Amino acid sequence: MCRDVCGLNASDRCDFIRTNPDCHSQGGYLDYLEGIFCHFPPNLLLLAITFYAFWLLYLFMILGVTAGKFFCPNLSAISTMLKLSHNVAGVTFLAFGNGAPDIFSALVAFSDPHTAGLAFGALFGAGVLVTTVVAGGIAILRPFTAASRPFLRDIIFYMVAVFLIFTALYLGRVTLPWALGYLGFYVFYVVTVVLCTWIYQWQRRRTLVYSMPGTPEMPSDSEDERVSSTTNSYDYREEGQPLLFYQETTAQILVRALNPMDYRKWRYKPAYWKVLKVFKLPVEFLLLLSVPLVDPDQEDRNWKRPLNCLHLVISPLVLVLTLQSGAYGVYEIGGLFPVWGVVVIVSTALAAVTFFATSNSEPPRFHWVFAFLGFLTSALWINAAATEVVNILRSLGVVFRLSNTVLGLTLLAWGNSIGDVFSDFTLARQGYPRMAFSACFGGIIFNILVGVGLGCLLQLSRGHAEVKLEPDGLLVWVLAGALGLSLVFSLVSVPLQCFQLNKVYGFCLLLFYLHFLVVALLTEFGVIHLKSV
Repeated sequence: MCRDVCGLNASDRCDFIRTNPDCHSQGGYLDYLEGIFCHFPPNLLLLAITFYAFWLLYLFMILGVTAGKFFCPNLSAISTMLKLSHNVAGVTFLAFGNGAPDIFSALVAFSDPHTAGLAFGALFGAGVLVTTVVAGGIAILRPFTAASRPFLRDIIFYMVAVFLIFTALYLGRVTLPWALGYLGFYVFYVVTVVLCTWIYQWQRRRTLVYSMPGTPEMPSDSEDERVSSTTNSYDYREEGQPLLFYQETTAQILVRALNPMDYRKWRYKPAYWKVLKVFKLPVEFLLLLSVPLVDPDQEDRNWKRPLNCLHLVISPLVLVLTLQSGAYGVYEIGGLFPVWGVVVIVSTALAAVTFFATSNSEPPRFHWVFAFLGFLTSALWINAAATEVVNILRSLGVVFRLSNTVLGLTLLAWGNSIGDVFSDFTLARQGYPRMAFSACFGGIIFNILVGVGLGCLLQLSRGHAEVKLEPDGLLVWVLAGALGLSLVFSLVSVPLQCFQLNKVYGFCLLLFYLHFLVVALLTEFGVIHLKSV
């Protein structure tokens, strides 16, 4: 085991890391274990861990910025162009957008049997966090009445999904029928959401038709609010428009499009926001430079001719250099010319044709293609960042001799869920607690079913007959049991309260999560253990 490295003499650790296959990462650009044990002296181990901790926080920020400002808007644009209903878009494209960090982290973790515990820890840990801390915090911030039918539907589906994952853990493997079953069950959930919404709207129309004038309408019990909560509202348009319009030059359009700073907002923001923005600026600039962004709400759909033509060169290059950590991009065709060189030549020719065939003022008819290109590019940026996150957490687990499961249910789950926590709490404070509460149970169904199903399916597509699951002892069962108990508690207590959620319910959920963390950590450090027979 790679964790044995800490028991060796300091002079032997570097050779052990380089020669032990168990210490090699399956992907990623940096070898973090080699960096700790080969490039930092033993007396500077604490400094190395500090650097890794800050880099981990920065990677979480990259995940959030990419998903929130590029991945989700392009998915929203695609769903609009495909003319999908709000319900279908909410439980497919937009659920994928909000759960992108969790999904890609799970896909990366499942690529290596040794890090599969990270995936289960993160997915189950995020589930416990969202259904207790987030749901409880919403009830504390603003007590409200939950939508009964969508709540019962989502929590029952989620309980069945947890049971299916629990069964796979018990069997210790996932075969092709099981992986397809997870994805098929999510498709069944999507169909159920669409049918329930259609039936509700049909009943409401009949009630409105047959009701007398002055009769109050049926109380709203639909999940339209929940679907709205899955969108990341971010206004890419300028806050104010100039009074006098003038024709910008191509260079001015390019400079303005690549500027991630809004000076009007900067003046009115608090100091902490400005500090965070300074750290975000390099990331936002690189993403603006490499990821196309289509906004159907704007009159020109965010068409910026010089920048979009530049995207036709840079985005394909990013695709080949991030796919499989650049393994395909540096491959030489016939041993003579690298793939990335061919991509640059072809994409440059395509960008030149596009530049001379279009104008600055009007988007072309094929502008919708840029939404798909932006979706793919941002997805691979997220995948690259998620790969580095998983590798860092695995390295920290080796240094501190922690299991992948406990790292997944704490650091990885907290990092990937921090955006959901802030957005849901903000919705509750703004007077939309039902919307935020419904999102707690609706979005994580996608994460757990598609995260496990697609992760295992990708492994099976590489020639494996089955995906072996190696649970990290008792802790995985504690985690799965805690998630199941939190769902049972809400399923029983919410209807008993007639769906009137108050602060008592919220504090009970917070206490549940605190007790869960204590039990999980005691299990990790061997205080709680099974007696050997």
